[in-house]
Amino acid sequence: MARPIDELEGYIPSLRRYARSLTHDADQADDLVQETLLKAIGNIDRFDPETNLRAWLFTILLNTFKSQRRMVARRGVHVEWEDTADQSVQPPVQDLCMELDAFARAIEALPAHERETLMLVALEGFSYGEAAAVLGTEIGTVKSRVSRARAKLRDFDNDREPSIPPPATPISRPTSNAA
Repeated sequence: MARPIDELEGYIPSLRRYARSLTHDADQADDLVQETLLKAIGNIDRFDPETNLRAWLFTILLNTFKSQRRMVARRGVHVEWEDTADQSVQPPVQDLCMELDAFARAIEALPAHERETLMLVALEGFSYGEAAAVLGTEIGTVKSRVSRARAKLRDFDNDREPSIPPPATPISRPTSNAA
């Protein structure tokens, strides 16, 4: 009569398939099968020859898998430091955010008619003719508004103050102090 330990090798392919279906990873499946076989060999004296060896091995594999999942849930996934070294340092994005914010303010500072025209052409992809129809103006007017707006934004982009005139202030009239 064959000893149970001699039959273990015949079950390895089916154990690997099952382990792979549980882990979805070939390396983890191989590790799980190895752990299963180590436990089976270490506890072969507990195996009852009157029972099903295959079922016993699959029970060990499933219980080992569940134990490993519980351990990972408690402790978290172990990641080697070398695997995360490149991911641990990220380039700063503050400067970019500040530049984008300043650029958005520069667009907002454009006169309304230039900003609206620029947004239709540059952002929404309207042709000059389509933008002229939307705005109820001539194509030449659209082209000149877009050109002026782009020039002002280029000034901003070149680290110069945008050549945007200050907002108009109401003219104050002198008051008379008649006594």
